[in-house]
Amino acid sequence: MKLRLLRPRDLALALRRMARRRPDEAEEYLDTHPEHWASLVEADPHDAADILESLEDEAAADLISGLDTGAAADVLEEMHEEAAADVLEEMQHGAAADILEELAPDEAADIVGELEPEARRAVLEEIETEKAGDILELLAYPPDSAGGLMSTELATLPAALGAGEAIEALRRLHEHLEHLAYVYVVDPEERLVGVVSFRELVFARPGTALEEVMVANPVAVRPETDREEVADLVQRYNLMAVPVVDRAGHLLGMVTIDDVIEEIQEEATEDIATMVGAGKEETIYTPVAHSVRSRLPWTAVNLGTALLVAAVVSHFEPIIGRLTVLAAYMPVVASVGGNSGAQSQAVVIRAMAVGSIPAHWVKRVALRSALVGFFNGIAVGALSGLIAGLFTRQPRIGMVIALAALANLVVANLVGSGIPIILEKLGKDPALASNIFMTMITDLVGFGGFLAIATALL
Repeated sequence: MKLRLLRPRDLALALRRMARRRPDEAEEYLDTHPEHWASLVEADPHDAADILESLEDEAAADLISGLDTGAAADVLEEMHEEAAADVLEEMQHGAAADILEELAPDEAADIVGELEPEARRAVLEEIETEKAGDILELLAYPPDSAGGLMSTELATLPAALGAGEAIEALRRLHEHLEHLAYVYVVDPEERLVGVVSFRELVFARPGTALEEVMVANPVAVRPETDREEVADLVQRYNLMAVPVVDRAGHLLGMVTIDDVIEEIQEEATEDIATMVGAGKEETIYTPVAHSVRSRLPWTAVNLGTALLVAAVVSHFEPIIGRLTVLAAYMPVVASVGGNSGAQSQAVVIRAMAVGSIPAHWVKRVALRSALVGFFNGIAVGALSGLIAGLFTRQPRIGMVIALAALANLVVANLVGSGIPIILEKLGKDPALASNIFMTMITDLVGFGGFLAIATALL
């Protein structure tokens, strides 16, 4: 193959493309060119992770096994947790444990949490006792909480220490700590009393005590704090990390902005999946049986709503039989309503993602949605009615379509904005299959309202 003539970065990109399109060829190339695989891992573990995720689990496990534990850990850290767990399950438990021991406890916990229960027990038994304890402690927290996201590796210094002494202490910690943007100041009982940025520490006079340059009583969260609240604090106060403390104020760890960004992305994708009734935690790595169980109830609900719409339409068989052209225009009215409702729904859910809508704003949101639907309905109704009237040469049919489109757009916008608000008031996820219910109502109004107006005017 000509891949061997490429520069390292170009080789990585070429192998990524090959692995996604022709994984067997990529596997064969890497098996026959182990030196290229090793140099690729050393140059960019992220590219190596992308390649492994495109290969079969067994092939990926063979490639990981050929690396030293440090390099293997660097690659696994860049993989999706589910994919990394699948690879480790193909390896000997002892080898998998050696790699996990190289990772930070929070990174290892994310991967161990995705292992099958039997494999999880076996791997944890092989991990050094103290490290296994740290992993189990993190696994005890919900994955979408501050405790589930936090890193326990952070820089802490006593309050009485001077700035010069603090910098010297941080030099010793540098080899073992990844995040040194903030230094957390603690009292003798390890309770959080302040935080000082690395910048402030560097520019402080050597004899200045940390107590003089630190920010006292910093913003902190409890382990059970939801990830959305953590993300809100990071955004509101422009933080690089948020400390996590227990009820007594003891410092447990911190959630970094990297983890927050990753969780915001995950939250957004979960909301999109939930809106259409897919499993909240479903990914492409989720077992088929789990996906079927999570999707089937909402698919059944969708079937029920579709049958309800069919029952409404069948009630108007006489008018459809007399004017069959109506059947061609019914989906037009329902479609424009569904699209407009989805737009209002997206705006409201987006607003909820950055903070709940205040109670006194609900009426204003509803009025705004109704006005948007009304003015869009006038424009869309006039255009669709004109086109239908010209095509059918029956102005009354055009009038029916115009009125039905206007009515459906007003209702669709109200429903699209109202369903997420109602679900939140009920204590449910605002995105919880809201698209299914919104579609049901816009179809009922689109089909049923259209036919009702047609019966009255034609």
